[in-house]
Amino acid sequence: MSEQVERTPENGASLPPDGALPPDSQADLHLVLGRNLRRLRTRRGHSLERLARQSGVSRAMLGQIETGKSVPTISVLWKVASALDVPFAQLLESEAPRGPVILRGSDAKLLTSNNGKFASRALFPFERSRTVEFYELRIAPLHRETAEAHLPGTRENLFVARGVVEISVGSDKPMTLAEGDAALFEADVPHVYRNLVTSEAVLYLVMTYAERVS
Repeated sequence: MSEQVERTPENGASLPPDGALPPDSQADLHLVLGRNLRRLRTRRGHSLERLARQSGVSRAMLGQIETGKSVPTISVLWKVASALDVPFAQLLESEAPRGPVILRGSDAKLLTSNNGKFASRALFPFERSRTVEFYELRIAPLHRETAEAHLPGTRENLFVARGVVEISVGSDKPMTLAEGDAALFEADVPHVYRNLVTSEAVLYLVMTYAERVS
């Protein structure tokens, strides 16, 4: 199964070179990922081979990400972030803007699963130090998406804006959430989002880290 995610002009966000303006198109997202992955990997003294062993992501894919030739799926990014022991969003961060920030829908950082049935859109600026992140999630009809365990102490607060979903967390009993329902759970264990209906589900996720991230 391919680890590459399709990129289209209408679903994207970008990050320009160091010191440039904030991101505004998906076409440059691969440059951000490559630069940040290489920086975080070398800072920890990891070779590509070692990171591949620890993350379960092939050396070839890691090399393609670092050289800007591939944008990985959400699942691959979670594996890499976990192996590096950094928050997911740290792989996507750019230089911090000053003052109020408007996050245009057309400029959003949008990541999808390799089958295109699960999409995550960041609703916060990656560039600022934080303990909380805010996402919009879209799940295709009847789709089941498995998420890797996040950093220790991470919590997720989900709100269902549209649809009916089932959330399974570790070995706990699955929770069924209808439109307007919310749930809070520890997300440092594997968890599953499942759309129970034949229309797209839309959720809003607030992720809280135990420690401030940058």
